[in-house]
Amino acid sequence: MNLEEYQGIFRGNEKGFGFVKIEGQENEIYVSRANTKDAIDGDEVIVKILKKEGKEKHREGKVTKVTKHNLDTIVGTFKKSKKFGFVIPDNKKMNTDIYISKKNMKKAKNNQKVVVKIIKFPSGNKSAEGKIIEIIGHIDEAGVDILSLVKEYNLPYEFPKLVIEEARSINKLIDKKDIPHRLDLREKEIFTIDGEDAKDLDDAVYVEKTKQGTYILGVHIADVSYYVKEGSMLDKEAIIRGTSIYMMDRVIPMLPKELSNGICSLNQGEERFAISCIMEIDNEGKVISSDIKKSIIKVTKRMSYTDIYKILEEKDEKIIKENKKYVEHFKRMDELARILKKRREKAGSLNLDIPESKIILDHSGVAIDVKKYELTFANEIIEQFMLTANETIAEKFYWLNAPFIYRVHENPDMEKITELNKFLFNLGYKIKVSKDNVYPKSFAEVLEKSKGTPEERVVSNLILRTLKVARYESENKGHFGIASKYYCHFTSPIRRYPDLFIHRIISEYLKKGYNLKEKEIEDYREKAKKYAETSSEREKVAQKVEREAEDIKKAEYMQDKVGEMYEGIISSITSFGVYVELENTVEGLIRFDDLGNEYFIYDENRKTLMGERSKKLYKIGDKINIKVKYASKETRRIDFEKV
Repeated sequence: MNLEEYQGIFRGNEKGFGFVKIEGQENEIYVSRANTKDAIDGDEVIVKILKKEGKEKHREGKVTKVTKHNLDTIVGTFKKSKKFGFVIPDNKKMNTDIYISKKNMKKAKNNQKVVVKIIKFPSGNKSAEGKIIEIIGHIDEAGVDILSLVKEYNLPYEFPKLVIEEARSINKLIDKKDIPHRLDLREKEIFTIDGEDAKDLDDAVYVEKTKQGTYILGVHIADVSYYVKEGSMLDKEAIIRGTSIYMMDRVIPMLPKELSNGICSLNQGEERFAISCIMEIDNEGKVISSDIKKSIIKVTKRMSYTDIYKILEEKDEKIIKENKKYVEHFKRMDELARILKKRREKAGSLNLDIPESKIILDHSGVAIDVKKYELTFANEIIEQFMLTANETIAEKFYWLNAPFIYRVHENPDMEKITELNKFLFNLGYKIKVSKDNVYPKSFAEVLEKSKGTPEERVVSNLILRTLKVARYESENKGHFGIASKYYCHFTSPIRRYPDLFIHRIISEYLKKGYNLKEKEIEDYREKAKKYAETSSEREKVAQKVEREAEDIKKAEYMQDKVGEMYEGIISSITSFGVYVELENTVEGLIRFDDLGNEYFIYDENRKTLMGERSKKLYKIGDKINIKVKYASKETRRIDFEKV
């Protein structure tokens, strides 16, 4: 391979062009439609450089060879004609329909979702050819949409028989022999605070006040690693899954429900083993001392965010009466959480107020409502406590120089900040940079200034796009977004593998009096590196699937709203149209044809659009009236037109 040729992974685009990602290089190589040489999304390819990188331009290349096809099965919709059929892939980046001969149809009917094995890849003018290996169901059948997504991403939605058997063989009661080796907290008032429909309760908290006026915060996390032993079938399966995936009406869990809803769930009134992080915190929100212990707890009361909100904010007499014994406890929690939040904000933690969607499904899984997910300070109480425990654990194990998995969020690139500032300048804001360095506080100040303004959402979204993506690493590199030098994920070992892995590290250090042999440390270092990488990859897949499930359900909800009118806000402007977000978080695209009968001039720096004749200027954050033109869960697309 000469210097101008590279090996990489081809990422297709539904318009036919693509990009090649080279390992170890940040910038990808652009490949025009004419130069893809039949490469499809996910293929390993050799790419030859045609144009070098300029100031404004990507490098451009040409695929000279497809060295390996990574996709051999795809999910799509079957379309039947008299003598043959073809499948339209759900993955629009595939850019090719798949021809199905009569003998390879497997009795599939028109408009059924199917799984196809590719037997011939596209070549020249010839389409790909495939064989149907599974029929999922008709596109309008209940649950077929989400099941198709599960199949498309090859998600492990069933646990192997041996894993289930191992989970069932675990004792449903705690082992009395282990109690003397643990800190006994069964007499403490300890609470879980979750959503009403949560089933796996892996964190519980208490707050006390000392005579000196400091706070004692106890964060108790289910001791999952006590049950999921290293190298067991359960552990191997958890490594493969990496994370639980949430798709509205179904969860693909990391651990079987026998554990996650059973002995590892901190259920009210039941004795449970935990790992407790107990912190003393002063009036400024600073952790002045901390201790980590293996413990035994018994949750006093299961509380919901809604009830805590009703007690603290709405002063609901009925709920207060029901929880009379514990109201003072909740007030202390509220007090401490506000102190912690204030300290965090002072340090420059970024409060990106991007609303989440709450999608309501009927009994058969059809979307019947979409609204903004309302967060209250009750959610914030738990978030502040978990953040504090995660930081405390990460800092302690960093200074122990222990093998560990950190949650890393590096500083954004300076070029991206320059680009962002070009846009923010038009809105009267600026991210301050000092000596080629940037601090979270600079971003936090802009977010604070934009609060309550029409452009608040826009500023939040643009900052979010400028920031790097958080990931797992075996090296500590700090967390820019929460303005923290040390951060890890310790609080959800039921649903995230990095948390489970560091529970195992903590348990080993506690068991051996913080004195591990060099060989053990090296062994764990290797594992930390490997699991950080695989967990980051699984997290990407989970986020993608969850986002697509949401897109499917939002499009389904809007299908019978075609022709209806709404007011929305312009959320982004591109060279092919304007994205508009409605109050209920549904987003749709207005293409230029549906914006007005004229030519539009797109200003990439300012992200604005101007009608050449009317001189009408469209900016991000502008209100706009729209009519729903098209919505289809099949294509996962919603189109609007300007009213």
